[in-house]
Amino acid sequence: MLIFVGMQDLQAFFSETHFLQDHQNTYDALQWGALTDYPSDGNFDWTEADIVIVGCGENRGEHPDADSQDDTPDAIRRQFYKLYNWHSGIRIFDAGNIVRGADIDDTRAALRTILQEIHAAGKIAVVLGGSHDLTLQQYDVFKKAQQVINATVVDMLVDLDETELTTSRSFLMEMLTTSPNFVAHYNHIGFQSYFVNPVMLETLDKIRFDFFRVGRVKEQIEEMEPVIRGSHLLSFDLNAVKYSDAPMNKQGSPNGLAGDEACTLTRFAGMSSKLSSFGIYGFDEALDKDDMTATLAAQMLWYFIDGFYLRKHEASLSDKNEFIEYQLQFTGNDITFIKSKRSNRWWMQLPDGSFEPCSYNDYLLASENEIPERWLRIQERA
Repeated sequence: MLIFVGMQDLQAFFSETHFLQDHQNTYDALQWGALTDYPSDGNFDWTEADIVIVGCGENRGEHPDADSQDDTPDAIRRQFYKLYNWHSGIRIFDAGNIVRGADIDDTRAALRTILQEIHAAGKIAVVLGGSHDLTLQQYDVFKKAQQVINATVVDMLVDLDETELTTSRSFLMEMLTTSPNFVAHYNHIGFQSYFVNPVMLETLDKIRFDFFRVGRVKEQIEEMEPVIRGSHLLSFDLNAVKYSDAPMNKQGSPNGLAGDEACTLTRFAGMSSKLSSFGIYGFDEALDKDDMTATLAAQMLWYFIDGFYLRKHEASLSDKNEFIEYQLQFTGNDITFIKSKRSNRWWMQLPDGSFEPCSYNDYLLASENEIPERWLRIQERA
């Protein structure tokens, strides 16, 4: 078997014991626990994988004096590997859990190195965290490659506190304001207004970053699909889910996304041909009740894979025969919309000739001679 030599050096970052070592033989042949590859017999090879899972329970960005939680992601694995795979042909490699470093920066450096290797290999990385500040390590991969990206965060809060150290409440300040910066556009999904300083949002709106209140997301969740489709990175803080659906959220909210809505958003992420980095953060096994939050996180991962199956079978935009074309004119602008025959998803053409993800509702607005807000916002950022 071909061994990815660089990967052998990365084994030192991971726990010696892997969750699947003691459990893989207990699963039905079609459950993900029986179908997932993992490091065994000295081999650490993800060359055949589509998706690589990395566990990182580091939570000192949320609780500076926290004890080691290296194996916290195993609670999510325990629920995920019982789920059935409905799509043949998708390969997953579970790299295991990153060992907690002497200090938080050691753990962050290890995660960053691993994610860089996954990115360089052209694989999709899934991080099971850990505190939300680990999103920075997702971003650092693109920054290191000098790749300009669109980033999306799902969170009931907007983590832009000004603090001396990088924490789960301040990491966006570093991600969005440091120079050089490689975030072309930022989307924030599911924030709850009463927790967010309105002046801060007004400032970010001036640079045309997009923020979607939880009420709007719940009412028009299909409108979030084009938002996520245009993203390279998705970071999901479980605090965006209401307490009743994620009872681990002791500091959460009675309001928020429902469990099925969280799964819908992660399915959208799996469908995105651009997205190569996905993280689920904020999980704490010690606070969970009846494994309900771990089960939700596992199902979110299942739906991400379900979306990825559709991604693999979507046609390229260059394949004109796979799309229906609609020519429209609104407010003096000629515009082309196209719809995929395979997925029924929509794109709209910009004045520069490029196509951007949009929704059926954008097409309806344009057909009534109204400027879709999505089209206008993109033009304002150009």
